[in-house]
Amino acid sequence: MEQSQVEAVPPERIRYRYTRLQRVLPVLPPLVVVGGTTVFDWMTWKPAGSEIAESLGTWAAMLLVLLILGQYFGVTLTESTAVVHSLRRRTIHWSNVQAIRVERFQGAQIVVIYEAGGHRTRLRAPVTGFLCWDREFEEKFRAIGSWWLDHRGPDWTPVLLPGALWGGSPVRDGNPFASPT
Repeated sequence: MEQSQVEAVPPERIRYRYTRLQRVLPVLPPLVVVGGTTVFDWMTWKPAGSEIAESLGTWAAMLLVLLILGQYFGVTLTESTAVVHSLRRRTIHWSNVQAIRVERFQGAQIVVIYEAGGHRTRLRAPVTGFLCWDREFEEKFRAIGSWWLDHRGPDWTPVLLPGALWGGSPVRDGNPFASPT
């Protein structure tokens, strides 16, 4: 089969964000509790009036804010940099990256970028764990690692950092992409 020219051209940038499910799931348990207590109040014939509207409105607004903010958090991969979108935006040049690994943080698996100066950056997305499942997490992790290997440049040289700066166990089999699990 013949591949079209559009498919043969690699993308100029890749963006990974929270999935829609990851943005909504953390809010659902408190929303169910508040909704359940509100329904319980209705069933006991207690006058609730504006309290119901206020509590449901607050939770609906919080859900909307999380949906909107979740669009912002993540990482954009360009040919020369990884742009990390968090509370503040940070740009990391591929030539400065020493490794990209998966680590556990607060019960979730996250992607961490290690830089030559010893700085490590935890990416907010992609992430996978309880109430933030991402079926494509492993693929996204491999894509970030491949993007780094393809774009770090011919002048890239590894910098040996003390083990304490890496914040974890040594790299397995010399592969910085080896998953700890």
